[in-house]
Amino acid sequence: MNYEIKLDIFEGPLDLLLYLIRKNEIDIYNIPIALITEQYLSYLDMMRSLNLDLAGEYLVLASTLVHIKSKLLLPPVEGEDEEEEGEDPRSELVRQLLEYQAFKEAALHLDERPLLERDVFKRGAPAAEPVSSGQEEEAMNEVDVFELVAAFRRIVAGLDRKEDLEIDVEKMSLTDRINEIMERLSEEGQITFADLLGDRMERRRIIYTFLAILELMKLRMIRAYQSGPFGTIRLFPAVEG
Repeated sequence: MNYEIKLDIFEGPLDLLLYLIRKNEIDIYNIPIALITEQYLSYLDMMRSLNLDLAGEYLVLASTLVHIKSKLLLPPVEGEDEEEEGEDPRSELVRQLLEYQAFKEAALHLDERPLLERDVFKRGAPAAEPVSSGQEEEAMNEVDVFELVAAFRRIVAGLDRKEDLEIDVEKMSLTDRINEIMERLSEEGQITFADLLGDRMERRRIIYTFLAILELMKLRMIRAYQSGPFGTIRLFPAVEG
């Protein structure tokens, strides 16, 4: 039996591209198109395997990367020097990435501001900087959907494939899984992805848990943090209490 659940992806294709550039520590002005295209298509395949709805922009950017890659592979025309060859085929993509990155960073700075200076504005001196609530939180970085996809990929890759003939009578829905996660967070304050799964590492439970986390992040009900690039991912309620 196949289980199909479709959610809107709430991060764009340029987000995925920026994530891959940061992950590979690449100079944004000198993108190795072959490497980035391979990894980009790999992430799209992973999202399709989860039955996530992919907006057309993802496929448009995929075709753009392939087009740029093919242009870079073409030999120079005989009789043309470097100045006559025209601009780098990556230049337009780099321009879009830099512009998108600037707007994204500005939006993140606004989102980090207190409610008074984010949604409501008043005259007077700026609000004081928020005080960190704990030392552990200071060492953590907020993760995005693509880092969650990478974590999910590692978990699924570690599963053996012996559950084809198993019969699971547990009834499970995405709504139930979302409610379970929120209940656990309200009781415990924070929780890891591994804690949500416990000892039950069935593929279906992992997928439902992952999709529930994505939906809660989309609704801005939870936030995910990670200490270091390969540290444990912890979930926190977006609003205390």
